[in-house]
Amino acid sequence: MESDKDYKNAINTAVRMLSRRRHTSYELEQKLALKGFNKDCIRFAISECKRLDYINDHQTACHYYQELKSKGYGCVKIRLDMKKKGISQEQIDNIFLKYYNESEELETARKVLKKKEPGLNREKDSRKKKEKIYRFLSYRGFTGIIISKLIHDFDKNY
Repeated sequence: MESDKDYKNAINTAVRMLSRRRHTSYELEQKLALKGFNKDCIRFAISECKRLDYINDHQTACHYYQELKSKGYGCVKIRLDMKKKGISQEQIDNIFLKYYNESEELETARKVLKKKEPGLNREKDSRKKKEKIYRFLSYRGFTGIIISKLIHDFDKNY
């Protein structure tokens, strides 16, 4: 049986976690469970944090999307990482409908590739260079369409 102290401890722990960085409800639930709180205390703490607007999954998802985009990641990686954070598929789709722009992603991929260019220039074989470009951009989460466009540009310029 939980006491008022258990509920207060769960809320205090949740607030401390949220004061350091944004968390989704899912992340907060996982972290509180790791701290040993039971499900009732966790549910209560999360509902209180939501009621007090300390936690907002939609705002956190938007912030996370912008953060990953600014770090030079493509839509595939952003979607995957958002899913790992416990953001619902519906929220992810809505954020992409609102913010995603293919031409911006192409420009981001160009910038990321430009930073990688000195290492690529050491490769003499054109085919191997294209393979490295493909692997690198794929790892960064860019779609095959974006990667193909950049490789096509690479063919025209080299």
